[in-house]
Amino acid sequence: VQLQASGGGLVQAGGSLRLSCAGSGRTFSSYYMGWFRQAPGKEREFVAAVSRFGGTTSYADSVKGRFTIARDNAKNTVYLQMNSLKPEDTAVYYCAARYLTIGSMENEYAYWGQGTLVTVSS
Repeated sequence: VQLQASGGGLVQAGGSLRLSCAGSGRTFSSYYMGWFRQAPGKEREFVAAVSRFGGTTSYADSVKGRFTIARDNAKNTVYLQMNSLKPEDTAVYYCAARYLTIGSMENEYAYWGQGTLVTVSS
């Protein structure tokens, strides 16, 4: 599957953004999907994940209660709704796809999008 992330931009602290990740192919629902992010000078970290049909989600503690992951398999798209954004949310956000189960381990994701930059100003 090929993944294309979009929706990043500049937003003030406390604001909201919605990221989208469009997947190619007819088997999008075969994949468990995740969002990761990499801040300047830091390692990439897990943000959120969703099961194949959206029934199960998982979040990093740092975004729980502020971010929501969802997917629309009819549109081959996974979303990340980000509310109450903080300057520390500034990062390049990546979507990724994996098989077998929902998870937060970066090395278990087989396919990656190109990333979209989110900048939160204070």
